[in-house]
Amino acid sequence: MDTLQLLTPIKKRGMQFKNRVFMAPMTRSRAADQIANDLMANYYAQRASAGLIITEASQISPQGVGYIATPGIHSQAQIDGWKKVTQEIHRQHGKVFIQLWHVGRVSHPDFHNGQLPVAPSAIPFKGQSFTPQGLKDTVTPRAMTSAEIQSTIQDYKKAAEAAKQAGFDGIEIHAANGYLPHQFLEDGSNHRTDNYGGSIENRARFLLEIIDAVIPIWGSEHISVRISPQNPFNGMSDSDPESTYTHLIQQLEQRNIGMLHMVDTANLNKGINSLAPIMRQLFSGILLLNAGYDKQSAEDAIKSGIADAISFGKLFISNPDLPERFAHDASLTVADSNYFYGGNEKGYSDYSTLR
Repeated sequence: MDTLQLLTPIKKRGMQFKNRVFMAPMTRSRAADQIANDLMANYYAQRASAGLIITEASQISPQGVGYIATPGIHSQAQIDGWKKVTQEIHRQHGKVFIQLWHVGRVSHPDFHNGQLPVAPSAIPFKGQSFTPQGLKDTVTPRAMTSAEIQSTIQDYKKAAEAAKQAGFDGIEIHAANGYLPHQFLEDGSNHRTDNYGGSIENRARFLLEIIDAVIPIWGSEHISVRISPQNPFNGMSDSDPESTYTHLIQQLEQRNIGMLHMVDTANLNKGINSLAPIMRQLFSGILLLNAGYDKQSAEDAIKSGIADAISFGKLFISNPDLPERFAHDASLTVADSNYFYGGNEKGYSDYSTLR
């Protein structure tokens, strides 16, 4: 039987991974006090056979919080908590990037002592926030001032420095799924008239300035950027996604960014054309695709050259040894969605391995 391409090592842009089965970032809401804990360290260490683990999104500042029981990376206690996680993963010979997060308008005043969440523009969307008091409708955010934009870029820089102290192997900037950098990038959520709005170049500026701020800390090759073009989640829309993302990827390529992590919305919505072929043409680093892949479709994507690696979400929740299961063509356990968010080890770190 031919060796699965999924299970072959990858070396590109100064990074090396033992296989191409990456673990996608997934919010699991087990950090009750916003600090990574022993339960989380065990959960991630169980999955260290992944070529790379990308952690759940972790807020860069108190203002970036938008969900209950999610970890941060902006205090010494949070750095110490994540150290436990990285040490356990490295003990199991794994590699791990932390995903840096600011939710922007997806947050709620309940997280900010009654203050409005921030966004590029005061444009609401129809949705709900999971607050400490339960589900509540989202509110109209307030537009960020120029000074707040600059201080938020500095928050990303400080979080990147904190991630280094915590022992991570790299960072991922979360610019997908309707969170703050995504809100700046697309014209449905950004109606600014200053240097951060209007043209594609201006709308991409916030994200690119974040990347420029963290490159001196990590080196460009140890940085991943997650994007989700054509994804309406959290009220997102853009009038010309192909042009918007073409410009962005050209800029990332110029900066020699190590990895582009793209949620391939077309995999979930067959009514739209995938932008993955365009991204592949423009980006020579590691192109990591995500959304709806199984073993066969992932293998096909890598064999065709459209992707270098695939990130798996739900399959990694319930199959901690996913690469081994792929290698042995073993049956896969189905994840119990009742335990996706919040709770204890049940449906989190209690799934069995083949061994």
